[in-house]
Amino acid sequence: MSLSIRNQLPGTVLSIARGEAMATVRARLSGGGQITAAVTLEAVRELGLAEGSEIRALVKSTEVALATGQVSGLSIRNQLPGTVSSVTTGEAMATVKVSLESGDLTAAVTKDAVDELGLTSGTRVTALIKSTEIALATA
Repeated sequence: MSLSIRNQLPGTVLSIARGEAMATVRARLSGGGQITAAVTLEAVRELGLAEGSEIRALVKSTEVALATGQVSGLSIRNQLPGTVSSVTTGEAMATVKVSLESGDLTAAVTKDAVDELGLTSGTRVTALIKSTEIALATA
């Protein structure tokens, strides 16, 4: 199956916390770092997820926010440090490629945000992704 989702980060499930309808799945990314995904219990069962399961974390580029300064006081669980490797701007929007320990991540942000944050190749950033915006896939 081919997907339009650019951000596909491989990893291994570390733990699963089950609630009544949802679960949080913590995974170690292959190149380093961790992510947390909030998925339904049905998805956990259907994917056969357990500790040690190999997964792929899928994130739409429009769901990735970027910060250039210290990040604190947020409920966003996934805060991945990286470095901007390229910026492509259009009239209104831009795509920002970020190199992480675990691979590359693309963020779709406004051109205004790129200008205001001074995003250029080499800029240190933190990629922010809500756990509810991460889908999981298995091989």
